[in-house]
Amino acid sequence: MTSAQSSTYEGFTAEERAAMKEHAQEQKKAARRTSRAEKEAEAARDVLAKIAEMPDADRVLAERVHAVITANAPTLAPKLWYGMPAYALDGKVVCFFQSAAKFKARYATLGFNDPAKLDEGSMWATAFALTEVTAEVEERIAALVQQAVR
Repeated sequence: MTSAQSSTYEGFTAEERAAMKEHAQEQKKAARRTSRAEKEAEAARDVLAKIAEMPDADRVLAERVHAVITANAPTLAPKLWYGMPAYALDGKVVCFFQSAAKFKARYATLGFNDPAKLDEGSMWATAFALTEVTAEVEERIAALVQQAVR
């Protein structure tokens, strides 16, 4: 490796390394549980606990997003994913909430992964910035998660 290459690569940030460690812990914890019902109940409790740990601004957003998703897409199962509240269908994460504080970002994000059926032509959004959850935003989130699980 040349010195130019080695001096430009800084590797993962501390926040990214922490998220990867959280994901490894989540995987180990999930492997230890016994029944499917127990796994789902524990995962839902883990999501609520993670939301409760968030700074106030992110916690308020995450609580509203969680409520909208669970009410409008009951087939999605809450679980932690890289230390973030996420919602899965058949074990695959469809959408997730990323707090602004987690990666020192300007705003929180509601993101969608490949299993979400949001396809719209040749290009569509897979992440949305959240600064406030109003009634209009709740309607938009509800529509997105309903579309994601069709």
